[in-house]
Amino acid sequence: MPFAALKQHAASLPAVTIDIKWGADWVASIGGKMFFAGGPEPGPWDGCSFKVDDHRFLEITGLPGFAPAPYLARVKWVQLKDPKALPLVELKALVTRSHALVLAKLPKKVQRELAG
Repeated sequence: MPFAALKQHAASLPAVTIDIKWGADWVASIGGKMFFAGGPEPGPWDGCSFKVDDHRFLEITGLPGFAPAPYLARVKWVQLKDPKALPLVELKALVTRSHALVLAKLPKKVQRELAG
């Protein structure tokens, strides 16, 4: 299942913490800021969301299987609605990029602490 693979990938990235938010959603964060969120697992696929580069937001939301993420589209988050929208390797790359984008927005002091 792609969500399980994406969840495992997100959890393997450096300095990640995992939470259950809003009662059931699985969330990966760095420095207290989330970069990947998805519905409960196991369960039926109901999508997952992550941040993308500003300049790629329209491109990615224009792909079949993607949409602007509810509540977070204004900060360039997308929702993956169809796990077959892109090959798994490309989805993992987008999750890795989301991690990097959120890390880059953290205060420099926090970035240094997370780096070790």
